Amino acid sequence: MNFTLLVTVVLTAVLFVAIVIVLAKLLAPRSFNKQKEEPYECGIPARGDQWSHYHLGYYLFAILFLMFDVETMFLFPWAIVAQSLGPQGLVAIVFFLFILVLGLAYAWRKGALEWH
Repeated sequence: MNFTLLVTVVLTAVLFVAIVIVLAKLLAPRSFNKQKEEPYECGIPARGDQWSHYHLGYYLFAILFLMFDVETMFLFPWAIVAQSLGPQGLVAIVFFLFILVLGLAYAWRKGALEWH
């Protein structure tokens, strides 16, 4: 019974997505011109090569932000059930935060948070 329900839901979802994609292709307004072929449609003509180099600091800062953002999201489920976990849960989250702070200290020591 549950397998049949699962198959029905999956097939309905796939069918719905297919219908929406086909309708979008059929009903969407089309505009073909030279400007649409540009990499960016901001109205400003592109200068130079689109494969330009970026400072590595931007990439490292973004990766560090995502890493700590995702790790911080693990704190919310813990906060909801913290009282029922008791001292063992507190020790586990303190250890988790210790590892998080060690990672931040390592990134800071390596200069990943400096702009120069």
